[in-house]
Amino acid sequence: MKDQAARDRRFLALYALAWAGATVGYVPLLTLLLPMHVERLADDEALRWLALTTFTGAIIASVTNIGAGWISDLAGKRRPFVLAGLALSTAMLLAMPHAATLAGLMGVIVVWQVGLNVMLGPLSAWAGDRVPEARRGMLGGLLAFAPASGALAGALVTIPGVADLPQRFGLVGALVVVCVMPLVLLGEEGAQQSAIPFSEGSAVARKVLRSMATRMWFARLLVQVSEAALFAYFYLWLRTVDPGLPDNAIARVLLTAMVIGALTALAAGRWADRRSKPVLPLALASGGAAAGLIVMALAAGREGVIGGYLLFGLSTSVFLALHSAHTLRVLPDSTRRGRDLGLFNLTNTIPSLVVPSLTLALVPTLGFAGLFVVLAVLAFAAMALLSR
Repeated sequence: MKDQAARDRRFLALYALAWAGATVGYVPLLTLLLPMHVERLADDEALRWLALTTFTGAIIASVTNIGAGWISDLAGKRRPFVLAGLALSTAMLLAMPHAATLAGLMGVIVVWQVGLNVMLGPLSAWAGDRVPEARRGMLGGLLAFAPASGALAGALVTIPGVADLPQRFGLVGALVVVCVMPLVLLGEEGAQQSAIPFSEGSAVARKVLRSMATRMWFARLLVQVSEAALFAYFYLWLRTVDPGLPDNAIARVLLTAMVIGALTALAAGRWADRRSKPVLPLALASGGAAAGLIVMALAAGREGVIGGYLLFGLSTSVFLALHSAHTLRVLPDSTRRGRDLGLFNLTNTIPSLVVPSLTLALVPTLGFAGLFVVLAVLAFAAMALLSR
């Protein structure tokens, strides 16, 4: 028993590091490096370029994540897919700063999304295979450090004088490799574990799980629409509030929100494990996200804007991390975990299809404040779903 507990702890540590590395692969890119690159190339057309690349990348990510997870289910292995996806996505990170046209940039983004999701789909299912039920709240808390790691990477690579823009892409790729490879080399692949024990013929148990999974899916979708809007346009939005704010200061705001969120998620995950109340922290976090958006909509100066974002970022960090862990409990078929998590990943990618149109429709007429009010309504709706 002690040996198994030690192996579980070792796997959790390796997995948390790998998931942090996977997140480093896209957080600095999508929040900072890609907008910087696009701003230099497109100038006044930057918003349109970002919308097009985000839309196209989201479609590719949706299909690839489901397919890679499903194939890894059938193969009964996660490691080869994670390694292949790591190699391809890292290669595209190195190529991205050399894409000088919209068509070239979109091509690189498409291939990068393929590689990233060949890695992410099987990687997310790997946790379900190996992490026992009693440690999934802790898993969620550890996963919350992944966005903070991504923000930290963004802060590091944007320190003035450390690297120029092409070198920043390369530094991000190197960090991803360093974090993911220990799990690839040392992580155990084991028998899949059911989230909730029930007999194969129990129609009632399956119905309960499907109902829980459906509400979880829609709640995450609503929160992710809000998160995706801030994720994609945070840099450009802060530029409208304070054009003189330096790149590394924006990165520090992102980092602060995510670090506080990670620490809160870790405490909330441990509390949820001990009290067996995994849904309550999710409902509270979605309400906190809505409150942060309202503060941002009403704020007039830099301090209020940043304060609202910190509340929003903290809340969404808690929500998304603990939601990912609780999802493993409610999937009705553990033998198709990779496929089903790919379907849940649609809640990450569908918002990227919706947000560009929503932003282009609202921001020119109502400004970012109008957008934030709409997003707050969605976050409150998620809280209502989880409070049932």
